[in-house]
Amino acid sequence: MTEQTTHQQIAEALDKGDLLTSYRGQFAIPPKLIYLDGNSLGPLQPAVGKKVAETLVVEWGTDLIKSWNKAGWIDLPETVGEQIAPIIGAKSGTVIATDSTSVNVFKTLAAALLMRSDRRKIVSENGNFPTDLYMTQATTAFLGTGHELVTVKDDDALMKAIDEETAVVLLTQVDYKTGRMLDMAKITAHAHEKGALIIWDLCHSAGAFPVALDACNVDFAIGCGYKYLNGGPGAPAFIYVKKELQNQAIQPLSGWFAHEAPFEFDPEFKPAMSIKRYLTGTPPVLSLMALHEALKIWKDVDMRLIRQKSVGLSQLFIQAVEETCEGLTLASLRDPQLRGSQVSFTFDGDGYALMQALIAEGVIGDFRQPNILRFGFAPLYVRYKDVVRAAEILADILKTERWKDEKFNVRSEVT
Repeated sequence: MTEQTTHQQIAEALDKGDLLTSYRGQFAIPPKLIYLDGNSLGPLQPAVGKKVAETLVVEWGTDLIKSWNKAGWIDLPETVGEQIAPIIGAKSGTVIATDSTSVNVFKTLAAALLMRSDRRKIVSENGNFPTDLYMTQATTAFLGTGHELVTVKDDDALMKAIDEETAVVLLTQVDYKTGRMLDMAKITAHAHEKGALIIWDLCHSAGAFPVALDACNVDFAIGCGYKYLNGGPGAPAFIYVKKELQNQAIQPLSGWFAHEAPFEFDPEFKPAMSIKRYLTGTPPVLSLMALHEALKIWKDVDMRLIRQKSVGLSQLFIQAVEETCEGLTLASLRDPQLRGSQVSFTFDGDGYALMQALIAEGVIGDFRQPNILRFGFAPLYVRYKDVVRAAEILADILKTERWKDEKFNVRSEVT
């Protein structure tokens, strides 16, 4: 029996026993496409398209401005926040959907820095997602208070860097390149022991595995709606603020929807005494409605099953790739408990060209500089046979060196 057959048989058995298999039919994935990029953009659910069309044609087209009340447009940020809350282990009333991840980094960071105004140190990782670092640099420059951003490269250095001078710790729970997962409970407890506040970026966590914000006593968290939550390109982001901090923190972008009574049109700002104070301006109804509909699939999903299948998919993929694909080196941690729901490999040739060749043959992953091939495993729609077949196609491309074709070296703006 060949190794390839062994992988296929394992996949077949695992797919037969998959308790999440019924969810795949709710996604519009072309029959021959293997989609391993849900950690970058989740696929469309036809129900989402239908709901957005209804919002356009009926709620906007027919009912017009009445729909702010009649169709619940005005409540969408809170409605969507309540849908996200259980997915990330948060209490009711602690999450609201609003703005973009970048804007929400600014809001939470500025609020946290003002709450620790006697401290001047911000701690993050030098491999953190660039927008988090960019917004931190911009925020400190804007405030002009002499804050220092200290970035570290490993877990030991991180714990040492968080000290009595630290105001805020800003971290992404899952590394966007390698999938490495940080210990939220341990790091949060350490930050609090030193008197610092902590902000967690959940862009590669929400919907990928169980998150426990309340249990870990997290202060602030932010995340996006378009990856594992499948809300569509550029879907609204979300903010989590611990109940005890909601009315203490000063949200710097105090737009009219953050007011306690927006339609009183009071010229003096009075913040809402709830998570609503973290809103800014008028909510984007069409994109919020898409995210709202996309999140309905999560109502009865057991996040423990999500995690179990995620580990199974990633382990099978690693095994198949390492046994059949020459020239690839695992860039992710080997222990699945230390990874999110993605696996990355480096390639000793041109990684960008290899990924383009793979995409051309119907296996969609993505590429990250300097030479990372990244594969995401979204358990709601990825099958075990998908990851085995992806490894087979990858092995064949490497064997035949098709990736060397000049057309695969043409760089697109989005990689």
